[in-house]
Amino acid sequence: MLVYSEADAHSLPVHLSDEAICVGPASSRESYLNIPSIMSAALISGAQAIHPGYGFLAENADFAEVCKEHGLVFIGPPPEILRRFHDKVATRVAMKKLGLPVIPGSDGPVKTMAEALRIAEAVGYPVMLKARSGGGGRGMRKVTAPQELQRLWDQASSEAKASFGDAGLYVERCLEGVRHVEAQIAVDEYGSGICLGERECSIQRRNQKMIEEAPSASISEELRQEVARRAVDAAVRCGYRNVGTFEFLVDARGEFYFIEVNSRIQVEHTVTEMTTGIDLVKEQIALASGRPLSFSEEQIWVSGHAIEC
Repeated sequence: MLVYSEADAHSLPVHLSDEAICVGPASSRESYLNIPSIMSAALISGAQAIHPGYGFLAENADFAEVCKEHGLVFIGPPPEILRRFHDKVATRVAMKKLGLPVIPGSDGPVKTMAEALRIAEAVGYPVMLKARSGGGGRGMRKVTAPQELQRLWDQASSEAKASFGDAGLYVERCLEGVRHVEAQIAVDEYGSGICLGERECSIQRRNQKMIEEAPSASISEELRQEVARRAVDAAVRCGYRNVGTFEFLVDARGEFYFIEVNSRIQVEHTVTEMTTGIDLVKEQIALASGRPLSFSEEQIWVSGHAIEC
């Protein structure tokens, strides 16, 4: 069963679905973000589980909690995991404690301009201001000099508040000339984890990914294996469950730095499916139903090259 808004009434997914229920008008706030309406559709249809997709409510802990309260399986990480990774500052601190290298910057939310200036001076300009609850390139600004900080701070904070309901920011050194590499991981209920290769998304516009490719053509085999190993180790040790992505920046020396966790399946998951032959959505459903991983590391063969844009 598929839910849709009035704007998508004649879309291909609605046409191909076995059953489709309209959950509201074109506005996403009144449809795809309307938890009561979505829950009503699920219960009316007799659904046993809900797949949240890769946007809207995919990383919403409250939605996952409501699903649980109504006896529906949320196909994704449990609510406590979603809450843990929603706060990027807390995630950064947690990953640092687990031994992942992080970009020099603040180890907590920055509360005052004086604190932001002090941290920027300590790590060196340029720095990045980032939204604590951010994503999709919003709530981010590059600062190249102290005199820019106040103006860009206000911009980033306002954008973060409007986009995520949280004006909190943190500060990191801006690494330039780096590659953006993400490790696709999966962890089952029994604590077994695996990496299904990496994707590169270095080509971006306004901090938003434009081209995704798998595997990355810019990192060595040694670094590829190290990133995969460290990502899986961190995911298992922090109690992660289901499918997710650990994102890193890689500099010219081959040093890598953790930047964030996407606790959902991503738009670009298809390039991993193309190069591994593994259906990640099918695996998500199996993991959410309590099954162990359906494959081992030895069974994963990355073949060919895939690009999405």
